Amino acid sequence: MPVIPLEYLLSGIAAYSTLHAAGADNHESWQAILSGRSGLRPNTLPWCDLPTWIGEVAAVRDTPLPVELEPWDCRTHRLAWLALQCTALREAVHRAIERYGASRVGVVLGSSTAGIRSLEVAYQRWRDDGRWPGDFDYRRTHSLDALCRFSAQVLGLQGPMVTISTACSSSAKVFVMAQRWIDCGLIDAALVGGVDSLCLSTLHGFNALQLLSGEICRPFDDARNGISIGEAAGFVLLDRLPAAVNLVGGGESSDAWHMSAPHPQGLGAQSAMRSALQSAKLDPGDIAYVNAHGTATLANDRAEAAATRAVFGPGGVPISSTKGVTGHTLGAAGVTEAIVAIQALEQQTLPPSSNLRGLEPELGLDVVVHARRAEMRHVMSNSFGFGGTNCSLVFGRAA
Repeated sequence: MPVIPLEYLLSGIAAYSTLHAAGADNHESWQAILSGRSGLRPNTLPWCDLPTWIGEVAAVRDTPLPVELEPWDCRTHRLAWLALQCTALREAVHRAIERYGASRVGVVLGSSTAGIRSLEVAYQRWRDDGRWPGDFDYRRTHSLDALCRFSAQVLGLQGPMVTISTACSSSAKVFVMAQRWIDCGLIDAALVGGVDSLCLSTLHGFNALQLLSGEICRPFDDARNGISIGEAAGFVLLDRLPAAVNLVGGGESSDAWHMSAPHPQGLGAQSAMRSALQSAKLDPGDIAYVNAHGTATLANDRAEAAATRAVFGPGGVPISSTKGVTGHTLGAAGVTEAIVAIQALEQQTLPPSSNLRGLEPELGLDVVVHARRAEMRHVMSNSFGFGGTNCSLVFGRAA
C-alpha cells in the first residue's frame, strides 16, 4: 500500500477539554488515566437490558441545556455542552476570535452516530402512540451537521465547518482536516474534537457483531473477550501559532479490508503510522509512546500489535490502551485519546493500560502496566475504524 505523506505546517494546541465516564474535566480525566481508575460499570440503563459494561457520563441525565438552546437538546449535545464549559478552552477560543475574527476559526468535529438517541426515543413514542412526535427536531438533534452548528453557536464561531463520520477514527481525522485548512490559508485556527453518546443502535449493533464483553474490557489481556462501549466529548483548539505542545504530523489510510474486521497484519494501520512519521519528518525511534486503538477484541489487538511491531520493531515503543478507563467512545475515541497523548507529553508520564491481568505474550508489545515518568519529545495516538479507515497523529513538545 503506497504511503502518501502530508506536509504540515506546525499547529499549536492552544487548549483542550475532555469529558468521559471516568473524568468530568481535564484534571480528573488525567488522574483516572494515571491510576487506571475505570469509569466502566455494569449496564443499568433503563432503556437497554444488554448484559455488558458501559462507560456512562452520569451528569448527562441531569444537565438539560439552557432555555435558549432547548431546541438542540439531545444526549449528544448535553455531552458537548458539558465539555464546552471548560474555562481554559472558552478563553482560548475567545482570544482566537479577537486575534483572527470569528469567520477565521473553523469547526471540524467527528461523530459516529450524531444524536441518534433522540431519534430512538421519538421512534419509541411513535410505536407507543401511533403518531410521530411533533416536537422531534431532526435538523437540530440528529442530523450529522447538528453537532458543528450547535458548538459554533455556543462559542460564537462563524468559520467553515464539517462533521467527519468514519466510525472510530472520526475525531482523529478532524485534526488532519483542520490542519489542511490552516495550511491552505482558509482559516487560522480550528475547534476540533468529537462527541458520541450511548444509544441502542451502537450497543445492539456491537452486540450483533458479538464484540461486546460481558465483563469489563481488558485491552491486550490474554483473556480479553470484547469491548465496553462508552460515551465522551472532547474538544481541542488548534492554532497556527506554535504552543508548548503541537500537532506535528498525521497520516491516514483506507485499506477497505473488511466491513468490520481489521487486516490481520494491520497493513492499513502500518500505512497510517508511517505516513504520520513521514509528515512529521521523524523516525520510529523518535516516538517515545503510542496510545493504541486497543479495543480489547481478539482480532483488533492482534492486528494492531502486528502493525506496531512492523513499524517500531518487537517491543520497540512503550504502548498502552486507555479504553479500559473510558470505554470505547467510538466517534469520540480519537480526540479522547489524542488528549491523553497531549497530557502524557505535558506531564512527561507514560499512562498505563487499565484492567490488564496477564498480557498475551504473542503480541510482542512493550505494554505500560504502571504509570511511570519518562522523557518524551514526541508521541503518537492511533485510531482505527470499521472499513479500514485509519488515522495516526503525532504530537510534539516545543524545543
